[in-house]
Amino acid sequence: MTTSKPQETDPAVRAELARLRDSIDNIDAAVVHMLAERFKCTQQVGHLKAAHQLPPADPSREAHQIARLRRLAENAKLDPAFAEKLLTFIIAEVIRHHERIADNSLTSEGAASQDPQ
Repeated sequence: MTTSKPQETDPAVRAELARLRDSIDNIDAAVVHMLAERFKCTQQVGHLKAAHQLPPADPSREAHQIARLRRLAENAKLDPAFAEKLLTFIIAEVIRHHERIADNSLTSEGAASQDPQ
């Protein structure tokens, strides 16, 4: 069995790979920042829901958002199933946060009602 020596990559190819990877890195950073902004908003929604004893999940809104995101993905030439999986994952995390906020709200209300000030 003979092993072939790896072929030397053309410097132009390496430069193009580096350029594309830099773009990917920038996009990844933007996605992370956008998700952080999204979660700041959903945290506010969670506090509002907790303050008004609304349920953490809203299945009707979630279904509407998934359908909307699937349409956006199709228009952007992105696999709609992938977009749905991503949004479903995000929604599950948001609901988890809302449940925690609601639990903390109940706990702090209980402690406040027992505080003999």
